[in-house]
Amino acid sequence: MRAAWAGLVLLALSGMAGAQSTVSDAPPRDQSLPPTETVVAGLSSDSVAITASFDGSDILIYGAIKREGPIPPGPPLQVIVTVEAPSRGVTVWRKERKAGIWVNSESVRIGAAPGFYAVATSAALEDILLPEWDSRYRISLPLAMRAFAGQVAVESAVPFTEALIRIREDEGLYRLDEGSVSLIDQTLFRADVSLPANLVEGAYKTRIFLLRNGQVIDVFVAPINVRKVGVERWLYRLAFDQPFLYGLMSLGVAVFAGWGASAAFRKLRRP
Repeated sequence: MRAAWAGLVLLALSGMAGAQSTVSDAPPRDQSLPPTETVVAGLSSDSVAITASFDGSDILIYGAIKREGPIPPGPPLQVIVTVEAPSRGVTVWRKERKAGIWVNSESVRIGAAPGFYAVATSAALEDILLPEWDSRYRISLPLAMRAFAGQVAVESAVPFTEALIRIREDEGLYRLDEGSVSLIDQTLFRADVSLPANLVEGAYKTRIFLLRNGQVIDVFVAPINVRKVGVERWLYRLAFDQPFLYGLMSLGVAVFAGWGASAAFRKLRRP
């Protein structure tokens, strides 16, 4: 079974090796690390269509490690896979109870936070990734927040970012799946990433990191296009391109629905 799965992966990789290539945006590697290990990878699908019946999707990310020599000695190779939606600004509020009423008191404006962010690893994240390399590539969930917009007026912004992560984890938009990347003989790997039903449109980015001794030795990047199709796409574009017409149409639907409900109740009340 293991040999059959490996053969299927290698056949798939040979078919798409020319379509995607390793991204060369990584900083110079440590000279003590082997420079000949690179990622060759692919996705089961590079697009996701959001329809009226869309209830989520699964993306299979698979690949192999290309080497010019034998597997280096020392700690084993590790793999981290991230899937990231486009980032947008968001304001996080802190509520306080005043005069028996919960009201918004303090807030922090986060300049860029991804609408969806999933991290899958071959082992515990803190065991395979050094903090300085995490800061360089912004891999972990807290570092996915890009920057704060404007002056931070609170004593510490950490509780606000933690609250945002907690809320989006509860919504299924942020996820850390440690140990979910299958790695065979430090050569073949695969990861299954589940996309929730409440996805936002945009160009998503998949990143695959190879690590040794907690340091990133290679990075592979591939896009995933997520977009609405059919009636959902038409309504979405109408709301942004012609908001006045969209408002009139929404009002008409509400009036018709109210009239229909009233007529139905009148018929039911007749003796």
